[in-house]
Amino acid sequence: MIGILLLFYKSRIMYSQSPGPVGIFDSGYGGLTILEKIREVLPQYDYIYLGDNARAPYGTRSYDVVYEFTRQAVSKLFDAGCHLVILACNTASATALRTIQQRVLPVLDPDRRVLGVIRPTVEIIDDLTQSKHVGIVGTSGTIRSNSYTIEIGKYFPHITVTGEACPMWVPLVENDEFRGPGADYFVEKHISQLLSKDPLIDTLVLGCTHYPLLEEKIRKYLPPEVRIFSQGERIAESLKEYLYRHPGLRRQITRGGTCRFWTTESADKFTTSATLFLSRPVQAETVTME
Repeated sequence: MIGILLLFYKSRIMYSQSPGPVGIFDSGYGGLTILEKIREVLPQYDYIYLGDNARAPYGTRSYDVVYEFTRQAVSKLFDAGCHLVILACNTASATALRTIQQRVLPVLDPDRRVLGVIRPTVEIIDDLTQSKHVGIVGTSGTIRSNSYTIEIGKYFPHITVTGEACPMWVPLVENDEFRGPGADYFVEKHISQLLSKDPLIDTLVLGCTHYPLLEEKIRKYLPPEVRIFSQGERIAESLKEYLYRHPGLRRQITRGGTCRFWTTESADKFTTSATLFLSRPVQAETVTME
């Protein structure tokens, strides 16, 4: 199937080589937490944020569906002139990133880049944990993929990784229910289950970009010595380092300090919901993907 798709792309895609913005993609709103940190560290660049809100959440979907939706998003952002796309979504990073990097980009445009959020987290995990026991909370898709376990095992085989799927956490956030008692029930349930699997965990990775909004409740149900690691700052610093090492790509990013917001759902709904994640109002545009 992928071979057929590549032949199709090769026959039809000619992307502009003019500089363009950085593309930030997420299945929903959580990637806005990554966007905010990136813009704090790299405010000079232009950005397009694309949320596939109409088809969210991705966490319960199959590999084939997540791959196809992610491929469409990457193509959309390439069409908009982006030479660099960040998958600010753990599910997309876990499920689709490697295929896109290894089998799609060489045909679409080998000079463009698509990066995810898992590897930058993995690279520093050994510095975060003293017990060498790490917990990962994420969507069902992220945990099912074992991406964190596999990647951490490559770099740090001495670290024990334990995952816990939390399928209700994203809906709680996206429906603005994360402050209520219902959220306490689901947070306590999954933290308790995680710690029962491995009580030696001293570092908890929030393996979903929605979860920082639940951090206050997560802290309530963790032992005080357990460190919570949220990805935003690390992703931003990692991107800064990456662009320093790749000056050619850096020159392909426009510098105006602007940010456009695209959604596959209602622009008005996105504008309202985005205020949960951002400290300022935004204006969104509705787009389609194919």
